[in-house]
Amino acid sequence: MSELVMHETPIPGLLVIDLVLHGDERGWFKENYQKEKMEALGLPHFDVVQNNFSYNQEKGVTRGMHAEPWEKFISLANGRVYGAWIDLRAGDNFGKVFTTEITPEKAVFVPRGVANGYQTLDTNTTYTYLVNAHWSPEVVYLSVNPFDPALSIDWPISKDQAIVSDKDSQNPLLSNVQPMEK
Repeated sequence: MSELVMHETPIPGLLVIDLVLHGDERGWFKENYQKEKMEALGLPHFDVVQNNFSYNQEKGVTRGMHAEPWEKFISLANGRVYGAWIDLRAGDNFGKVFTTEITPEKAVFVPRGVANGYQTLDTNTTYTYLVNAHWSPEVVYLSVNPFDPALSIDWPISKDQAIVSDKDSQNPLLSNVQPMEK
């Protein structure tokens, strides 16, 4: 990709951004997040207060689906993931799902109230995300079971082969989730 491009998705406010990788025989460099350029393309004003990394050693690690009370700007340092998002905000789009593969050339902006999850497609994948509020153990957020049949997420790696935490495997089904008020 030679140009920074932003794409809308069927979930309002969930944006996919094509990033530019500059590479040669040594590897590559990317400008992962540049506020002025991103906002000029339509990314909402986003005050970053924390940068998190999730290193995933194995292929098939499945994390989510979590809708924390903040926005996220997601990208990868290396590897590939199959990303999935569910709108958990009150309204006509409640339960709407969007999926796409993310590589270092692609980023995703996740608005507050949209559950986020992913499954690693490569070993040694590093998933990173900028957020506009600080994490704390007291934060309460909505979650949904990533393998809820009602979501119809076509995970590349089946549930019986996926590596899922006990906490995420016990997330409620969508039918048991109260929508987040806007």
